[in-house]
Amino acid sequence: MLNTDPKTMTFLIVDDMDNMRRSIRAMLKLIQYGKVHHEAANGEIAWKMLSSGSHIDFVISDWNMPKMNGTELLNMMRTSKKLRDIPFLMITAETNQSIVAEAAEQDVDAYLTKPFVTATLEQKIKELLHYVTNPSQLTQLLKKSAAWREKGQVNKAIECARMAAELNKRSSRPLRELGRLFLKKNDVPLARRSFEKAISLNRLDIPSHHYLGQIALKLGEIEAAITHFTKALELSPRHADRAFKVATLLMSKNQLPEATKIIKVMLKNNPDNIALHEDTADSCFENGMYDLAAKYYQHVLNECPERDYLQKKLGTALLKTGDVRSSIEVLEKTIKRTPDDIDALLDLAQAYLDAKMRMRADKWASHALRLDPSNSRAKELLDQCS
Repeated sequence: MLNTDPKTMTFLIVDDMDNMRRSIRAMLKLIQYGKVHHEAANGEIAWKMLSSGSHIDFVISDWNMPKMNGTELLNMMRTSKKLRDIPFLMITAETNQSIVAEAAEQDVDAYLTKPFVTATLEQKIKELLHYVTNPSQLTQLLKKSAAWREKGQVNKAIECARMAAELNKRSSRPLRELGRLFLKKNDVPLARRSFEKAISLNRLDIPSHHYLGQIALKLGEIEAAITHFTKALELSPRHADRAFKVATLLMSKNQLPEATKIIKVMLKNNPDNIALHEDTADSCFENGMYDLAAKYYQHVLNECPERDYLQKKLGTALLKTGDVRSSIEVLEKTIKRTPDDIDALLDLAQAYLDAKMRMRADKWASHALRLDPSNSRAKELLDQCS
C-alpha cells in the first residue's frame, strides 16, 4: 500500500548536479517532508536503488541527466509492477515540447520547472498526492483495464477501456489503450482506427504514432511507416530504437540525406550506446553509406578495441570511400589477426591495386587463390596485376 503522508515518506532525489540535490533536500527538510531522503546522481543509479529493493515512496527526478535521463527512469518504473505506482515528479529546466511529450508518453504524474522555490515544491507535491489518493474515474477505469489485461482477460480490459473513452471523449489515453488491446487480439483494423483517433485528439501522443508506424511496416506500407515513425521522432528524438527504424526505412527508400540527418541526431543523443553505433555502421554499410559506416566503425573500435572483428568492415568501408591508404593500413591489421580471411585478402589486394602497387596486390590475390583455387574475384584481380 502506498504511503501518502509526505512527512513519513522516503524520498529519492535524482539529479546529476550535487547542488541541486542538496537544494531539494534542504527544501524538503524545511517543510518537514520526508523521514528519509536518498540521492542519486543519475537515472541509472536511481534504478539500481529502486530495483534492488530499496524502499522509496516518492521520486523527484531531473529530466536532463547522463547515462539515464528522467523519462528513461520513468519508463523503467512504469513497466515494473512493483514500482509503477510510485509518485513521480519530473523537474525540467525548460518547458520544451519534446520533453513534455517524452514524459507524457510514460504518464508522468507532475512537472516542475526550474528555478522554483520551496513553496512551489510543497504545493506540487500536495497536488500530486491528492491526485494519487483521489484518482479520477478515467484513471480508475484504465487501471481496471490494465489489471484485466495482466490477467489475460482482454475482452474485459477492452470493455473498461471503452467505458473510459466514453467518459472522456477528449482524452487520447483510453484510445491508445484500446489500440494496444486490439493488437493483443490481432485485430489490426480496429487497433489502427483506435491509434488514428488518439492522434487526432492529441498530436503529441507519441506511442500512437509509434504503433501506427509498426502496423504500417508490418503491412508493407513503407511510406506510411516512415511518416509515423518520423513524427514520433520529431516529438521525442531521444528514443534510439525508434530513430534507428526511421533511419533504416529512409535508407531502404534511398532517402539518404534524410537518413543521415536522423542518424546524426540519434547518435548525438546516445553517445555511450556502443551497440547502437555498431548497428548503425552495419546499416550504413549495407545501404552504401560508406563514409558514415567507416566513421562509426572507427568510433566503436576507439571505444572498444577488443571488437577487432570490425577491422575488416572498417577496411572495406574505407576502400569503398576511396581512402586507399587508410584501407590498406586497417586491412593489414586484419590479415595479421585472420590470415586466411579470403574477403579481407581480396579487399587488401584491391586496395593495393587502386594504389598502383601491383606487386603487393598480386601477393595477396595469389594468397587468396591458393586458399580458394576457384575464386573468380582473385583471378580477376591477378589478371589486372599482370
